Amino acid sequence: MKRIYIALLLALTTLTVWAQEPALRTQGDTINYYIGLINGLQMGQMIHGQKEIMPGIPSQYDIVKQGFVNGLYGDSTRTIEELSGYLQTAFETLQARQADEANAREKAFLAQNGKRKGVTTTASGLQYEVIQKAKNKKAPHPGATDTVRVHYEGKLLDGTVFDSSYERGEPIEFPLTGVIKGWTEGLQLMPVGSKYRFYIPYALGYGERGAGEHIPPYSTLIFTVELLEVK
Repeated sequence: MKRIYIALLLALTTLTVWAQEPALRTQGDTINYYIGLINGLQMGQMIHGQKEIMPGIPSQYDIVKQGFVNGLYGDSTRTIEELSGYLQTAFETLQARQADEANAREKAFLAQNGKRKGVTTTASGLQYEVIQKAKNKKAPHPGATDTVRVHYEGKLLDGTVFDSSYERGEPIEFPLTGVIKGWTEGLQLMPVGSKYRFYIPYALGYGERGAGEHIPPYSTLIFTVELLEVK
């Protein structure tokens, strides 16, 4: 969201919005037009591709576009400094509200989930349950710097699957030093051949930023993980 906010500030002062393609008679005309067009296309794609322009504020393309046009022609009594200050304060306020709501939602879920039979909560706040025990009682556990090979499925609290090696048809291999804290801690609890389910607080996951398009900021994550091998 912060990237969107910064891009929006830049767009308010630099982007040119055209209603139709002008006559391009010289190379200079073409260069000028293409620079404006590229910036406009990039901004348009970003706004159209986002449900929210700031935390909890839905994108409204037509209103944003009108702001571009008014800014382009200097049709405003507000200064850039005033606009920037307002947007910065609004962003911080909305982000704080989003964090409070996420904290309350996560706290309620983990408190209830932690009461279920078979669910263990560690000192860090990670929760896990054993889905399938390893057949070999002497099976090794990975260390903090080991590389593992696993099958997994990741979900949000609403049940949305955002990633799955099962769907891709092949396991994944990675060092435990290169994943989120919840995985680094959780995988070390598992013997090879076992299958666990992890409930990962956002502080042990992707935090306040989220990850990509499918993991929003402040997301509590549910991973079902099958440990196949330690290398």
